Amino acid sequence: MFFLRLMSWISLRLGRHAGRLVLHLIVIYFLVFAPSAHRASRNYLRRVLGRPPRLADSYRHFFRFAATIHDRVYLLNGEFSRYDIRIVGEEAMQEVLAEGRGAFLLGAHFGSFEVLRAVARQRPSLEPAMVMYEENARKINAMLAAIAPGQVGEIIPLGRVDSMLKIGEALDQGKIVGMLGDRTLGEEPVVRLPFLGGEAAFPTGPLRLAALMKRPVLFMAGVHLGGNRYEIHFERLADFVAAPPDRAAAVERAMALYASRLEAFCRAQPYNWFNFFDFWSAAE
Repeated sequence: MFFLRLMSWISLRLGRHAGRLVLHLIVIYFLVFAPSAHRASRNYLRRVLGRPPRLADSYRHFFRFAATIHDRVYLLNGEFSRYDIRIVGEEAMQEVLAEGRGAFLLGAHFGSFEVLRAVARQRPSLEPAMVMYEENARKINAMLAAIAPGQVGEIIPLGRVDSMLKIGEALDQGKIVGMLGDRTLGEEPVVRLPFLGGEAAFPTGPLRLAALMKRPVLFMAGVHLGGNRYEIHFERLADFVAAPPDRAAAVERAMALYASRLEAFCRAQPYNWFNFFDFWSAAE
């Protein structure tokens, strides 16, 4: 938290370029002192690039991650004019919102979720309520408070007695409920799907929840294109409004489509993947 506050202070007082200089030191630190993350990065890059990654590839991968974290300082503090943010597929989002039943937004540890919150400052209907496990919610709240005190968005922690009630209330108010679909926790049910030349385990929980609550699901990716440029992509992933005859099969089809779309985005923008864990080991 100390270093996040320091980075926030440097960036807001001395400017984005000064903050970017510090990022290089942070990247070097992680390349040297975070061997498990570095190993996971190399494994992913080998798959997505189709060749053994060079040190420059790993550096670029870590720097892109650090850059999106750094940009949160400005996005959460309302300095949106610094950025060129384009929305692709907004009509899919608007169609779902027009139905008035709310929707699930399924993202990944890919690109930036904060760019969506930046756009939502001007279009409040796009402000998501994020669902995550309680320990993760606590960490995220602490991080956001360090970067931008008073700007913490709505977070619904899982694992509480009233978690499902709060999710249902948000949906009934026509809100977007955001979740990440590329990280398994504990003994959570998973489905193993083809992903970047291997098999990876994806949690079924988010889509099972959407099917249970009979809501549409949109895929979302906030792609960092480099510099100050971002693209927010929305795609309709599944629609569980009408209960499917075989709910389990419908969830598996949606999971396969999710993995396929995530793979396509990884191949198009390989340095936007920020899931620094051995994503394939549990399945291979």
